[in-house]
Amino acid sequence: MKNETTVKEQGKKKFEMPHIFIILFTFLAVMAVLTYVIPAGEYDRIAGPSGRMMIDPNSYHVIDSNPINLLQFFVAIPKGFVEAAWVIVLTFCVGGGFVVVKKTGIIEVTVQNLAHKLADKGIIIIPVLMCTFAIIDAFIGMPELCMVYVPIIVPLALALGFDSITAAAIALCGSAAGFTAALTNPFTVGIGQKIAGLPLYSGVKYRIVVLVVMLTIGILFVLRYARKVKANPTLSSMYQEDLIKKEQLKKDGNVVRKATTRQKLGGLSAGLLFIVLVFGVFKFKWDMPEIGAMFIVIGAVSGMVSGLKGKEICDAFIEGCHDVLVGALIVGLARGITVIMDQGMIIDTIIHGLSAGVKGLPSAITSVGMLVVQTLFNFLMPSGSGQTLITMPIMAPLADIVGVTRQTAVLALQIGDGFSNVFYPTSGYFMASLALAGVAWQKWAKFMLPLFLIWSAAGAAFLIIAQAIKWGPF
Repeated sequence: MKNETTVKEQGKKKFEMPHIFIILFTFLAVMAVLTYVIPAGEYDRIAGPSGRMMIDPNSYHVIDSNPINLLQFFVAIPKGFVEAAWVIVLTFCVGGGFVVVKKTGIIEVTVQNLAHKLADKGIIIIPVLMCTFAIIDAFIGMPELCMVYVPIIVPLALALGFDSITAAAIALCGSAAGFTAALTNPFTVGIGQKIAGLPLYSGVKYRIVVLVVMLTIGILFVLRYARKVKANPTLSSMYQEDLIKKEQLKKDGNVVRKATTRQKLGGLSAGLLFIVLVFGVFKFKWDMPEIGAMFIVIGAVSGMVSGLKGKEICDAFIEGCHDVLVGALIVGLARGITVIMDQGMIIDTIIHGLSAGVKGLPSAITSVGMLVVQTLFNFLMPSGSGQTLITMPIMAPLADIVGVTRQTAVLALQIGDGFSNVFYPTSGYFMASLALAGVAWQKWAKFMLPLFLIWSAAGAAFLIIAQAIKWGPF
C-alpha cells in the first residue's frame, strides 16, 4: 500500500503556469480563429476635440468577412514588433540606462545608508523608504528595482525587530503604489495615453492625489503589521525562518558602505538629467524618442562621472537590455494580437458587443467594470506595457461609446495592472523579490490580500469620482 501511494503521488503532476510566450501565442491563435467566427464590422471615424479621430457610436455596420489565413497569422508577429517599435526601443533604453546607474553602486549605497541612518528611529524607516520607492516608480516605472532593495532592507528590518514580510512589503508595496499612480511611468500611462490619443502625461494632478492616498493606505497597513510583529514576534508567519536569518546575520556582520565622491557626483548627474527629462516632457512635449535618448544620456554621463570605464558602461547597458529582453518581446507579441484584430476587422465588432452589454448602465459603474477586466487580465499578462497594448485599443474607443472619459479608462488600466503585480504569482520580478526575502508566496498572499482589496476598493472610488467630474481631457 505504501508503495502504491508513493507511485500515485509521483504520478500527480504539479500545476505549472505556462510560459508567458505560450500564453500570448495562445491569445494570438484564439484571436485568429475568432476572425472566422466574429462578424467583421466597423465604425465610422470622425474628428473629435483637437482634431483627434474617434468613433461615431451610431455608425457601426457589418462589412465583408476578412478571416486571417495561416501566413497572415505568423506575419502578425513581426508586424507587431514593427508597430510597437518605439515602445520596444524605449524599454531597452530605460533598462540599459538604469542598469548603468545601478552599476555605479550609488543606488545600493544610498538606500543602505538611508536605512542605517534611520535605524535608531525605528519604525520611521518604513514610511521614509516606502515614499522613496514609490516616487522612483511613479516617475520611471521600474518595479524590478525591488530585487535590488529587498536584500538590503531584510537585514535592517530584522535588526529593528520586524520580520522578512515587513522588509518585502516596504519595497513591494511602496513600489506598487508609485507604479500604479504612474505620474510619468512610460510603460503604462505613457503608452496608454499614446494609444488613447491623449496628451502625454496629461491629468497628472489627479494622479498625484491617487499617489498620495494609495501610498498613505499602504504605509498605514505596513506600519500596523510591523508594530504587531515587533510587539509579539511569534505572531509572524516567518518567525522560525527569521530566527535562522538573525543568527546568520550575527555571523556575517553588517558593514555599511560609504559612497565615494565620484559616486556622489554620478548620482547627482543622474538626478539632474532626470529632472531635465521630466521638464522636457511637460514643457516641450517630449515623446518616446526623446525619453529614450535621455535615458541613454543618463546612463552614459553618470557612468563616466562615477569612474566606470567605457567597456564597463557598455557591458552594463547590454546587461540592462538583457534584463528587459523578455519584457520587450512581450510587447511585440502583445501588439501582434491587435494586428490580427485589425486585419480581421473584428476589433470594432468587439467594441460594439461590449458597448451593447453596458449600455444603460451608469458610466461610473462602467468605469469600475473596466477596472475589473484589467485586474483579471493582469493575471495572464503580468506586463504593464504588454497589457496596455492589448487592452487600450479596445478600451479607449469603448470609453467614447459608453460615456467614460478616455483619461478615466487609462486610470482603470493603471489600477488594474499596478496593485495585482504584487499579488499574482505570475509576476516575475515580484516572485523574485519574495525569493530574495525568503518569503513563501502563500505567506505573502495571506498578508497582502486585505491590502489588495482595500487598494482595489479605493481605486474603484477614484474611478467613480473621475467619471463624476468628467476628468479629462476627452
